[in-house]
Amino acid sequence: MSLQAPQTVQKLQATLYAKAKGAPSFRFYSLYDKIYREDVLKYAYRCGRQKRGTPGVDGMSFGEIERRGVERWLGALAEELKERTYRPEAVKRVRVPKREGGERALGIPTVKDRVIQTAAVIVLGPIFEADLPEEQYAYRPGRSAHDAIIRVHRLINRGYREVVEADLRGYFDEIPHRELIKSLARRISDGAVLKLLKQWMEMPVEEEREEGGTHRSARNRKTRKGIPQGSPISPLLANIYMRRFILGWRKRVGKGRDKGEVVNYADDLVICCRRGGEEALRTLNELMIKLKLAINERKTRVCYMPRNVFDFLGYTVGRCYSPRTGESYLGTRPSRGAIKRVCRQISELTTVRWTPLPADERVRKLNSILRGWGNYFRLGPVSKAYKGIDAHTRKRLRQWLCAKHKIRGRGLSRFSDEYLYQNMGLYCLEKQTRNFPWAKAECHG
Repeated sequence: MSLQAPQTVQKLQATLYAKAKGAPSFRFYSLYDKIYREDVLKYAYRCGRQKRGTPGVDGMSFGEIERRGVERWLGALAEELKERTYRPEAVKRVRVPKREGGERALGIPTVKDRVIQTAAVIVLGPIFEADLPEEQYAYRPGRSAHDAIIRVHRLINRGYREVVEADLRGYFDEIPHRELIKSLARRISDGAVLKLLKQWMEMPVEEEREEGGTHRSARNRKTRKGIPQGSPISPLLANIYMRRFILGWRKRVGKGRDKGEVVNYADDLVICCRRGGEEALRTLNELMIKLKLAINERKTRVCYMPRNVFDFLGYTVGRCYSPRTGESYLGTRPSRGAIKRVCRQISELTTVRWTPLPADERVRKLNSILRGWGNYFRLGPVSKAYKGIDAHTRKRLRQWLCAKHKIRGRGLSRFSDEYLYQNMGLYCLEKQTRNFPWAKAECHG
């Protein structure tokens, strides 16, 4: 649940947005002092506290700050910003699994850096939100990944059946600083704010070595490219730079019912065309070269619907079949990769050798995984995927229970479905479809 901003912060954001919307060429010259305003910093702290997260390289946690006194800590932070003595720490790098396989490097800034970056987003976000085009869906108020998926689905069903499935190679790591600063300076003339943003772009990265110890790298500063993915400021910076591509596409191709329609979510991008998919792919390549971004040629292609399918934001878009009539239609469904990944998570959590946990705590963790997965994958015909994941969860949990209680066999009688769901409180995905009828397969539009 997102926090409600204080009235004073809402008023500030509304004023900045209205000015930016009403004056597209206006450059804001007095923003730095807004970042360390007491109400802004307090709200930024609350936002960061709600997301929790692990400590950065300094080891400081939100709990430790609260033991020392939040008011005092925020006051010192405001003074540091006011006196221009603030310098960001290194970002702690961790590796997390990517949705499409492999690993993604994420940065964990210190709590101090997170709070100040969040305060900057609170102030700068409304200004750039006024400029972002409708093709962009990520990290924006009132927009979501579901909206992007639904947009693609609707375009395909309106005849945009030549789809460029684009894969950007290391988008967050490749954004050039010089060009990004230009995009920022188009709206910001406050030198102190631009200096702050540049410091965050150049933050060093600290990573643990396999053989022990840590290694610190200043790669972004040396190469003059890349933003620390995982930090509060990076989504805003990523959107601002991707806007360049959208505007370049519109200028080159134009905008109209027969033109390619771009749908963008962070570094995920598709272009839906009525015709001319190959030409759209060439234009995409040319524009990305100008933007100094790289296309993964192996994964970027033109899909011809309904002959082909493609994946977008964890969903497979292509031919689906109605479970009631058997008729085919073009729709969305959870991708095989997304199903495999959640099953892998469930398997890891129910491995006998896994860190000892009481049964109720293990079920609570399983429920969190299942509930989160179901909340996201609820568009299109999901029943088959839900059924398969539920079956896998029951099987794995029974295996764990049998091992725990030293019971031979599969445990079907001792740990029946009724026992798992009613006695242990296991979350059942299949039961959730009755709460959202659009997930039962009829996803025409």
